[in-house]
Amino acid sequence: MMTARNVLARYGLKHNPFSPEIPTEACLVTAQIDSFCWRVENLTRQGGFALITGETGTGKSVAMRILADRLATLRDATVGVLTRPQSSLADFYRELGDIFLVQLTPHNRWAGAKVLRERWQRHIEAALIRAVLLVDEAQEMAPALLNELRLLSSANLDSRSLLTVVLCGDHRLPEKFESPELLALGTRIRVRLPLGYAAPEDLQRFLQHVLREAGNPHLMTAELLATLSEHAAGNLRILMSMAAELLDAAIRREQDQLDEKLYLEVFSVPTKSAKTRGRAR
Repeated sequence: MMTARNVLARYGLKHNPFSPEIPTEACLVTAQIDSFCWRVENLTRQGGFALITGETGTGKSVAMRILADRLATLRDATVGVLTRPQSSLADFYRELGDIFLVQLTPHNRWAGAKVLRERWQRHIEAALIRAVLLVDEAQEMAPALLNELRLLSSANLDSRSLLTVVLCGDHRLPEKFESPELLALGTRIRVRLPLGYAAPEDLQRFLQHVLREAGNPHLMTAELLATLSEHAAGNLRILMSMAAELLDAAIRREQDQLDEKLYLEVFSVPTKSAKTRGRAR
């Protein structure tokens, strides 16, 4: 049985171009994502909220990874990731304490807020930029948590932000901001990145990019690139899943290049008559 390393060597690949764990530096940075990252970098000087939205599979988490890498290159940057957006208020404070390296007592929120705010204020004075908190799957956060985050990061009668927060979620997140209890937070979103379903030509450009970055731009034929891009429903996750399935099939068949014939063999749907004949036999 071929190991993962042998598979990569067989196809001249530095990494699996269709894996969810594709290196961030190998991801395609579109003009839209590049502009968003630049604006968030500037936002760290003033603090405030940024927002990434899009349906499942449109590249939200990839945009967050690209942003996190960009922010990490800033001098004296502190970037934390909230891993449990669905947590209770007490666990929310526990995780913030862990992220920003402060001792918190979740049962005493006043003291916890005071310590966190002092920590962020010292960071601003030392680095001249705000610490950053990234929250993926933010649509899972309860309104009480979102409001706590807004109030926690606000100072000087709401004229100053102590933290830069990037929220990322599906369509349910902006819908939450339309409710009366979260309207105050919704109006404070300063930078937005709305992601939608991609056109076939954009998906094809994405595939060409990841193949080139992985070391084998000719792993797929031009016809297959076009076919996959047209049948992925504009969804990056579906595109990568289909490509990964084709690569697995090519490995089993010991096929050196992925082509349309392989696509038809893997994804063809048996006709009704063929099924009937099968049952008859």
